[in-house]
Amino acid sequence: MSVIYEVNLAVDREIAVEYRSWLATHVQEMLALPGFTGARIMETVQDQADAAETVFCTQYELVDQAALDEYLRVHSGRMRADGVSRFGDRFRSTRRVLRDLQSY
Repeated sequence: MSVIYEVNLAVDREIAVEYRSWLATHVQEMLALPGFTGARIMETVQDQADAAETVFCTQYELVDQAALDEYLRVHSGRMRADGVSRFGDRFRSTRRVLRDLQSY
């Protein structure tokens, strides 16, 4: 059963364009890892006039929980460190894992 690994990224508005460009490359690198089968990058819809941040939501599809466990054990530290080394504390991330129960 496939698993969705979701990463939500709150990015300082001033660097959002640069971050989005980097994110596209980062997602391609993630898709080259074992077990990843697809990904989506979305932007959270909010009132941009008042927003100090742009929020991106990236959803990765993996073949199963074992593939996600392998990613978290072997690759996640390196992949996360790349964003931190480039953008420091100018973004925050949260993560969650979703499993399909039923599709229509």
